[in-house]
Amino acid sequence: MSRPEHIAPPEIFYGEVEARKYTDNSRIASIQAEMAYRALELLNLSEGPKFLLDIGCGSGLSGEILEEEGHVWVGMDISPHMIDVAREREVEGDLFVQDAGQGVGFRPGTFDGCISVSVLQWLCNADKTINRPKARLQRFFSTLYASLKKSARAVFQFYPENDDQIKLIIDVATRCGFEGGLLVDYPNSKKAKKYYLCLFAGTQTGRRNELPKALGEDGEMHPDEVKSISNENRRLVTRKRKTNRTSVKDKKWVQHKKEVARDRGDKVVANDSKYTARKRKVRF
Repeated sequence: MSRPEHIAPPEIFYGEVEARKYTDNSRIASIQAEMAYRALELLNLSEGPKFLLDIGCGSGLSGEILEEEGHVWVGMDISPHMIDVAREREVEGDLFVQDAGQGVGFRPGTFDGCISVSVLQWLCNADKTINRPKARLQRFFSTLYASLKKSARAVFQFYPENDDQIKLIIDVATRCGFEGGLLVDYPNSKKAKKYYLCLFAGTQTGRRNELPKALGEDGEMHPDEVKSISNENRRLVTRKRKTNRTSVKDKKWVQHKKEVARDRGDKVVANDSKYTARKRKVRF
């Protein structure tokens, strides 16, 4: 399957039809919610409601998680159709159409934190001649850094295309003042593997900026994979039982059924013969 960013620019790819299809897909909604919860966990916020920025908020799937956790949020997305769907769904965040590659236009020190789900890789795509990935990333990270409060965190879940793309993103973010690095959850899994870029906008007094521990780092599996393996093992056992089971409708079985019928006093019971339970030829 082609990567969406190779098919068309995001504002075109997520047109009216795709925006609604994306939002109505229950599996996408479930995955989006899981990644939003994980990003929120990595923000490591103190108690109480916070003012957060959701970059690439789409139709508000991740913003709803922020609402459930009691936070106030602002969402920005390049697709006007995604924003329209979010408004129809009546999410509580303030929404506006904005290309992240052109910068984050907020006053310095506005937000307590920032999350972004499945967006960052789009900034690395030169889908237009005027779009230079490095320049767009630099504009984005420099303005984001200014809009965050001192010691605030920004967490980006994204799907890097290769190691060079990861290096480019981290190098640009570091040059713009951020600290932090890459966190890979379930690194040994093909399906559950997720990349999170955890960035720190300065250091809290008396604290060090340390990356949290990645999920699956010690070899534990994602719950969905455990469930999948359990289901597959159950299917294998069932299939094995069916394979090893001898046919119950053989001659002995038929004779037993006849004996039971005779004991019941049934009037019509066929007599036993050499043809009882014989295999019949297949008719064409």
